[in-house]
Amino acid sequence: MKKKGHIPVTRVKNPEPNIESPDWVIWAAWADRITFEEIEKKTGKTESEVIKIMRRSIKPSSFRLWRKRVNQKSIKHRKKFEYSRKQITSKIKKGDYL
Repeated sequence: MKKKGHIPVTRVKNPEPNIESPDWVIWAAWADRITFEEIEKKTGKTESEVIKIMRRSIKPSSFRLWRKRVNQKSIKHRKKFEYSRKQITSKIKKGDYL
């Protein structure tokens, strides 16, 4: 017989740290779906401050890798993300599937 009300705990590779922790900014900066605008809204840290924190906190090679990812992905900036979503949805409406 199965227990009622038991919800399995899903383990994640990088669980979200407490928002008061300085590690939260690093975690959010690595997360693709969290924009710099959201980080600023939650912590008050601007994009340049986040870059400085990342430069100080992670290895130089990891920092270069992160900067390369952030510059290539349009997701980290809200305006670029919204623009890319509009392009995708317009292609789908036209029938030009990816």
